[in-house]
Parts: sequence; C-alpha cells; structure tokens
Amino acid sequence: MTDLAALLEVAGRAVDQAAELVTTMSLGKVTAKGDRDTVSEIDLAVEEKLRGFLLAETPEIGFLGEEHGASNEAGGRLTWSLDPVDGTANLVNGMPLCGVSLGLVEGNRSVLGVIDLPFLGERYRAAEGQGAFRGEEPISPRRTTALKDAIVAVGDYAVGHNAENRNAPRLALTNLLATRAMRVRMLGSAATDLAWVAAGRLDASIALSNHPWDTAAGTAIAREAGARVMDWDGTPHTAASSATVVCCPGIAEELARIVKTAYDFG
Repeated sequence: MTDLAALLEVAGRAVDQAAELVTTMSLGKVTAKGDRDTVSEIDLAVEEKLRGFLLAETPEIGFLGEEHGASNEAGGRLTWSLDPVDGTANLVNGMPLCGVSLGLVEGNRSVLGVIDLPFLGERYRAAEGQGAFRGEEPISPRRTTALKDAIVAVGDYAVGHNAENRNAPRLALTNLLATRAMRVRMLGSAATDLAWVAAGRLDASIALSNHPWDTAAGTAIAREAGARVMDWDGTPHTAASSATVVCCPGIAEELARIVKTAYDFG
C-alpha cells in the first residue's frame, strides 16, 4: 500500500528546494524551445535539482519532468510529475503568477500534489484521503450554483504545430463563456488556476489539454478539496483525459455542457 503521508512529506521537501531556487536565482538565459515557447535557466535548474533529489529519496518511483521527459524506468505504477516553473512566460516578464507543481500519479490517477506559488508566499498540498490545505488551513471550493455567478479561468491558446485547428474549440469556448459566466480570466498558470479553484478563489478552470506536469498536482489538490475534476465530456478526469475541467460542484453539469458545445464548434 502506498504511504501517501510519507510521500507528501518528501514532496514538500522537494518543493522547498525548488521554491528557493525560483526566488533566489537570476533568470539567466531564456531559450526558445518552440513557437512562442521558452525555457529559462531557472526551469532547468529546478528540474535537475528535483530529479536528483527524488531519485535519491524514492528510487522506486519514476519521474517525468516538463523539460527533459521521463527517467527512472523502475517507477512502475507510481510517477512523480513536475513542472519546474508553471507559468514561465509570466516569470520571464516579471509577473508573479507562476509556481512549482509536483504531483504523484498512480496508474492513471493523480493521488498527491504540492503547488508552491513562491512570489505570493502560498503553498497548497493534498494527498488522497488526507484533506487539502493552503499552508495549514483546510481549503474547499466555492458553493456557486450558476455559471452566471462564476469566475472561470481558461488555459492559454495553443501555439506551434496545427495551432489554428487546435484553437478552434478554445475560441469557441471563450465566446460561449463570455455570454454566460460572470467573468473569464486567463492567468497563464495552470497550477495557479487549479489551486485557486480548490481554495475557492475561482469557480472553475478549463484547459483543453492535459499535460501531466501541468495538471497532476492541481487535480489531486482540487479533487481532495471537494471540487469536480472532469474531462471535456464530464467523465472523471484521468491521466488519459484530453482536457482538464475543474470546478465547484454546483456548476459542474452546466459547465460540462458548455465545454461539449465548444468541442462541437471546434
């Protein structure tokens, strides 16, 4: 049986090291890694540091990082999933909405997460069956029951190969939400979006993508806090989902209909 309490403590120590690097390192060289996509020396340093730390502390668990992919094939059904800096574009441009996101995936389900927003001084954490917290304070989603009263965050638009086609449902979603939600926000950091839904600062977060480094920690925290965590069609979210829809329970059905409609338009 997986000892999630012990692994949450390990994850916390790993993210401590990451947060210190993010807040003390100079940005260094910023390198293009694709169409309108960049990586900083901070991203690379954090991933290298945590890859080594977690391999030493938990050699039985695999590792997946955004910048350098998978390592430690001995991992089996358990894999750490890291975004060393979620919101690199924000970081590079001096905006504080960025964070370190470390999740643990068991099979196809996220079961543990730690998100640190170092420039805001906020740490979110959860493990399945053990509650979700900001610092030492338990968190839970809002009780909003109608989309017209909801603040909804959406993920960034696609860039790179086939971006025009991939953006069709995203643009349709934006149009649908603009006439139905109280407000629409694009914060540029999936980790921030998901943590803030879990903590009741946002009513929903919709990303028409599901990169494990972006979503593993946040979906574990949001689910444990009591939020609904779904794929684009309203089915339960897994590592194999194509979208990541997280919201307070009271608007889940209404939001799922909106996302399905956006996919039809796309």
